[in-house]
Formats: sequence, structure tokens, C-alpha cells
Amino acid sequence: MDEFLLYFKMGLYHVLDIKAYDHILFLIVLAVVFSFNQFKKVFWLVTLFTIGHSVTLALAAYGIINISMQLIEFLIPLTIFITGVINVFTAKKSSYGKENTNLVFALFFGLIHGLGFSNYFKMMIGKEEDKLLPLLEFALGIEAAQIIIVLGILIIGTLLQNFFRVARRDWILVTSSIVIGFAIQMMLDRVFW
Repeated sequence: MDEFLLYFKMGLYHVLDIKAYDHILFLIVLAVVFSFNQFKKVFWLVTLFTIGHSVTLALAAYGIINISMQLIEFLIPLTIFITGVINVFTAKKSSYGKENTNLVFALFFGLIHGLGFSNYFKMMIGKEEDKLLPLLEFALGIEAAQIIIVLGILIIGTLLQNFFRVARRDWILVTSSIVIGFAIQMMLDRVFW
């Protein structure tokens, strides 16, 4: 049980760590188009992202794939930027019907984000032969952290839209635009060529 908690907490804190804000920014632009009445889709959003990054994390942990970390560190903010830009261009449609795009992004871009975790995870487990159980425990911690972040976004969006009468379109536009600004700066900082 102690070992489970160790890897679970590592996954949880790795995402909730303010230094790992790229993960948080990606979850923000994924979740901003949703509302509480779309809870099933929000659940799938988080789960598909976890599945995506767990697959590549496992492949990297077992040495099946090895991709340049400089490339991955650049691709992560690029995924944030792309998702944010699509949110901006589709915000006028009040986002209904576009959530399926974000579900696809969650899975596909999760694969890229998982590679970003791979060095951290490999250092964490060292030379352990059993990598599967720590991987699952770590993934559960990441899943819990992502649920916390997404719930926070849904709560903020609900408060702004219901109590301060911020239009749903404006909430999506402003939030996505702010995240795009961060993503552009991260891409410039991580240019590898």
C-alpha cells in the first residue's frame, strides 16, 4: 500500500506542481469548452488524455521508443497552442459540437505529453523489473490531478457565466487566448533547431 501511495502521490504532485504548468495549460484549453452538464465528456477527456500519455510513457519506460527530449519539449507547447487556436476559431459556435475534437486532441496529444514524462518516470523507477504496477499507480495519480484541474476550470467557468454573466464564447476566447500567449513563449524558449 505504501508503494502504491508513493507512485500515486508522485503522479499527483507531478501534474499539480506549478513548475509543470504546461500540463495544466493543456488541460485548461481542453476543458474550457465544456460545462458541468457535459460531465461524461469531461470524464472521457481526462481519461483519454491519461490513456494517451500512459501508452507512450510505457513504451518509453520499456525502451521501445526513444525520441529526442528537445523535440518533445517543443511539441508539448505546440499541442497547447494548436488546441487554444482551434478554441478561438470555434468559440463563436458556443463550442457545442466541437467537444469531440477536444476528445481526439486529448488522446493524440496525450501521446506527446506522455513522452515528456518519460525521463522523470524512468528516473523514478530506476532499474526495477516490474514497471507496469508503478506505471499504473503513477497514471492514477496523474488522472486524479487532472480531475482536480478540470473540475477547477469547470467551477470557474460556471461561476463566471452564471454569477458574473460572462458569455460562454467570451470565457472560451479569453481563457484560450491567455493560454496561447503562454504557449507561444514556451515554444520560443524551447526552439531546438
